[in-house]
Amino acid sequence: MAPTPATPQEAVRPQEVARPLPRREHPYAVRGALARLAAPGLAAALSMGAYCLGLALCGSYPFGPRSRAVNDLGNQFVPFHVRLWDLLHGATGGDLFFNWGSGYGVPFLADFFTYLMNPFSWLVGLFPRALADLPVFLVTLLSIGLGSALMTVLLGRLRPGSGVLRALLATGYGLCAWVLNDGFADPMWMWGLVALPLTGIAADWCLRRTRWVAGTLLVALAWAGNFYTAAMATLATALVLGLRLLTATGTPRGDRLRAAGRAASMALTGILLAAPVLTVTFAASRAAQPAPPVAYPGRPSVLLQLSQLLPGGHDGVPAPNLFIGVPGLLLVAAFPFVRAIPPRVRLGWYALAAGVAWSFVQEPTILLWHGFALPNGSPYRAAFVLSGILVMISWLALAHRPRPGELAAGAGLVAALAWLCRHQGAVGTATWILVAGGGTAALLALAALGAPPGGRARRAATTALAGTVLLGSAYTVFSVTAARDRIPWFRPKITLTGASLAARDALAARDDWPRSRTDPGPHEFANNDPLLLGGEGGAYYSSYVPAATARTLQRLGAGWYMRGRHTLSFEDPAGQAVMGVGGFLSPVPHRRTRFVPHRAHPAPLLTVRDALPPAAPGETVFARQERALGAAVYEVPALTPAAGAAAEPVRGGWLLRPARPPGAPPAGPSGPGTTFTAHCTPGSTAVWSAPWFSGRISGLGGHSTGIGRAEVTANPVRTLGRVPADGRVAVRFTGRGPQRVPGHAVGCLSPRRLTAAVDALRARGPVALSARGHRLTARRRPGSRRSAVLALPAVAGWGCSVDGGPRRAPHSFAGLAAVPLGTGASRLSCSYRPPGLTAGLAASAAAALALAAVAAAGAVRGRRRVTPARRSNRDIPTDL
Repeated sequence: MAPTPATPQEAVRPQEVARPLPRREHPYAVRGALARLAAPGLAAALSMGAYCLGLALCGSYPFGPRSRAVNDLGNQFVPFHVRLWDLLHGATGGDLFFNWGSGYGVPFLADFFTYLMNPFSWLVGLFPRALADLPVFLVTLLSIGLGSALMTVLLGRLRPGSGVLRALLATGYGLCAWVLNDGFADPMWMWGLVALPLTGIAADWCLRRTRWVAGTLLVALAWAGNFYTAAMATLATALVLGLRLLTATGTPRGDRLRAAGRAASMALTGILLAAPVLTVTFAASRAAQPAPPVAYPGRPSVLLQLSQLLPGGHDGVPAPNLFIGVPGLLLVAAFPFVRAIPPRVRLGWYALAAGVAWSFVQEPTILLWHGFALPNGSPYRAAFVLSGILVMISWLALAHRPRPGELAAGAGLVAALAWLCRHQGAVGTATWILVAGGGTAALLALAALGAPPGGRARRAATTALAGTVLLGSAYTVFSVTAARDRIPWFRPKITLTGASLAARDALAARDDWPRSRTDPGPHEFANNDPLLLGGEGGAYYSSYVPAATARTLQRLGAGWYMRGRHTLSFEDPAGQAVMGVGGFLSPVPHRRTRFVPHRAHPAPLLTVRDALPPAAPGETVFARQERALGAAVYEVPALTPAAGAAAEPVRGGWLLRPARPPGAPPAGPSGPGTTFTAHCTPGSTAVWSAPWFSGRISGLGGHSTGIGRAEVTANPVRTLGRVPADGRVAVRFTGRGPQRVPGHAVGCLSPRRLTAAVDALRARGPVALSARGHRLTARRRPGSRRSAVLALPAVAGWGCSVDGGPRRAPHSFAGLAAVPLGTGASRLSCSYRPPGLTAGLAASAAAALALAAVAAAGAVRGRRRVTPARRSNRDIPTDL
């Protein structure tokens, strides 16, 4: 039946013509969006799948028994993520501003900004606390996937082309050498893998003079996630943008300058949006204990640097880790021979890569890449940006469809490189398998990609190349991980296992906060045991250990490592009493998983004291502890050499020079030593203090080992034993090489006097005390005078008010925070404000206002452009 023809009136009915698109058209938009996500999704799936497959082959966690918690991953980042879990679940006494658990009370916001701002870190709250190792692994895994996906997008912005091929090359970026050697153990650094393509996409929008607001937000996201690697990514992006502006053809000079100006304003506004991250961490860094001095050992040889381009190996000699997989390496090598690319573009990109590589091994530019501070560790932490540049070069080569001859020339360069570097440590069996086997397969597949698009040959070549990338990447992950795990000092830490969970339960059973602290004791499981296990201890390992904290604790008898960047708990009764330690765990020597719980008799967290007596010149640690306690509890006898190797008297002590043949190794703990004698009251407890002594100390039936090294490693005050009935104390110091023994290295603590001193402090303790979040409040008996002393290092940021009066910074009482009470005070309220936070929030607010103003102006201009067009076409019929 023929359709009824429309009347002329129906044919021109304007209300029907002006209807919007039917809803059945919307799936096409959805399909388009899904198609755009297909290539990034493929890159994420390939990179994450290859990483998991490689770890599974190696038996590494979570696919096998081998723990990933090596180096700082176990010492810092797993404990810090456990702390984040505690914060998310309200299972800790502190908050984002202050951490009561570590270092006997330390600021926390700078740690949070530095170690926990990778957005994937927040996944830890979705898992049980005992499984925190798993979300820490996911931070690395998901950062690899997101970085690969975003690099796929960025490559398409550099030059359009096959999404699948871009994804395959981006997989080489996601699993570059930097990720497998450096980034894997630092979850927060993995955000740098994301930051580079984020800032690259923002810079591309500047070239196209569009999306300034969105680009600014991408920069802010990059810097907020991890400012350290974001700075490296931003610098690299600026270099790439400069090259693209220089090599652009047909673009007026004015447009290039405007694009550069847009990029500069975008970067500045985006960084200011993340300003609190910078201002707080900068203030914390200025107040932190200085790191041990670091000297650049000099640049590695050229062949050693070039060998890092070859995949599959791990070199024990420090050098920038660069490889991006065999297909990417082949295309980078072929890039100079691709005649479809203008010569100036080829020269520019190669010069950029060479210049960045050169800057990695020159001390002035190393400082530039790393925020003007030579890193304490690998000086090549910025290597991922060069891997990203190499991936961009490889895509430019592939997008211009290199001919078989050009690919063959690149393969020849790779073969020559492998032969020249055959004796380098990074070149091993795995390298030859990947270069010879994987390289041949990749070369054939790349050559076959010259077939017409859509043909069977091209699809088969793409499939073969995808298989090569997946298997080659997985084997690279396996070989690098296996080689790295064979390094002796890469011994995994004990993070969340049966032993550490039992230690946590033992601490929880003795919890009495804030009446007293429960201290995990000297670190045994990780360098941040209070974060890992709970409690309120002295162990704290961070780049932001306040100098006031490190120096106060060391002067009162605690130990430290890394020149105070890693503090330890007190091990002696007087030091524990000063800091209010009521329960602690004592590790069993040479047994990493064994501990013994103890109870102690501590002073309260807050006490009222008279004026602090002035320090005497050259006072001992025992005198400082007595000043902090407010009572004499020690006998400090002079030492007299009695037997063994000769001891030379020097200013302030004795110099031990063990007798040994010239050129022989230093004496071990059982070698010759010097015995000193002293006399103390029978029944007292003898302790020794020699912060910088390295060797064995034995006497009174006990022994311990000192590992001191001047300024770098400090021994704590440790117990020798009970003084016998005759009062004679014999102590033998056996040094590793020439060592200095303080003249008053032994003190005899009277348990009776210590108990009396603590009882006197308890009698003057508060009626009520609360310490939660970043606040401390106390209620005293009416009429309290003198000063309130907190068992808390006096760090900047604290402010206290008495009876509701003005907020004032505390004074220092032997390094502890002290607040004058005035006359008749009954209430004390203290709070902590992170230095730098106010300035950072002000800068962020200004940047947010500028961003909002630009967005509003853009919306108004867009409305003005669209409205006239709508008016002119309002009554004109349109054939939809």
